[in-house]
Amino acid sequence: MNAISYSSEAGRAARGWLLRWPATVGLFIFALVALGAVANLKSDIPLETLKQRYGQPPSKFIELDGLAVHYRDEGAGPPLVLIHGTGASLHTWQKWSGLLRRDFRVIRMDLPGFGLTGPEPSGDYTSGAYVRFLESLVEKLGLQRFDLAGNSLGGFIAWRYASAHPERVHKLILVDAAGYPLRHPLPLVFRLARIPLLSSLLANMDPRPLVVRTLREAYADPSKVTPELMDRYTDLSLRAGNRRAFSDRASTSEPDHASEIRNIAAPALIMWGSLDSFLPVADAERFARDLPHSRVIVYEGVGHVPMEEIGSQSAADAKAFLLEDRGR
Repeated sequence: MNAISYSSEAGRAARGWLLRWPATVGLFIFALVALGAVANLKSDIPLETLKQRYGQPPSKFIELDGLAVHYRDEGAGPPLVLIHGTGASLHTWQKWSGLLRRDFRVIRMDLPGFGLTGPEPSGDYTSGAYVRFLESLVEKLGLQRFDLAGNSLGGFIAWRYASAHPERVHKLILVDAAGYPLRHPLPLVFRLARIPLLSSLLANMDPRPLVVRTLREAYADPSKVTPELMDRYTDLSLRAGNRRAFSDRASTSEPDHASEIRNIAAPALIMWGSLDSFLPVADAERFARDLPHSRVIVYEGVGHVPMEEIGSQSAADAKAFLLEDRGR
């Protein structure tokens, strides 16, 4: 006989709890998070305050489909458009812009739902909506043909745009790009945002703990997750409507668009961090197989955002790729 035994009634109760324990634990965790959220409510930061911190020149704002889109347009030469990922802003490309604007007209923007641009009035955060947004923006800026680069969600938008508008895209750079069906669990912040009741709480709670956790997951080198970096990501998530927009984007269902990748004729450079914990480095080879004119650079010991983590090296590789058939 076991050292510990139960009466038949107690045993049935114990077995019943064990059968229900995943739901019980889930509800318990939800209750803890809910209590924490209520205890850590955080107000939005006024837009004018954020503009003073992050929207000074060379920042500009352009009216587009009901939005005042925050963008920067720097340098001279062939145009290069840069698209950030989920939860980021145009500042993610700061190191690239500083180096590439000597040879290119570098254009970057805050996507709808993020940064100083703020939420999309229609609430449509599908990749198709972002492709339409990008087309409206380049039309407004008078761009006919340009190079295009994107990271994560921005990479997804970039290759879908290149497929839909081949006449526009001269060369394509994909930096740890999304778009293939996921084979492993999403980062915690995305999983939480997909829980309907919890996403409502996240829209009002202090985002800093999740921001810091996500940045430390995104970077392979934790020493590069500086207080300044944490402050900027946190502050911009507190722009009115951005916390809700993040949850809405994270909850957006997308069909599998991967078959479109094979339609892209533009030469492509695929950059990937070997220690990307969000999107597996194996996806770099999937892109290489599906893109007929492509090459791959894998950065050893780097995470999900090489343009931030190793900005100078990744920018130099991008520059070499973009200039190689331009005689410079």
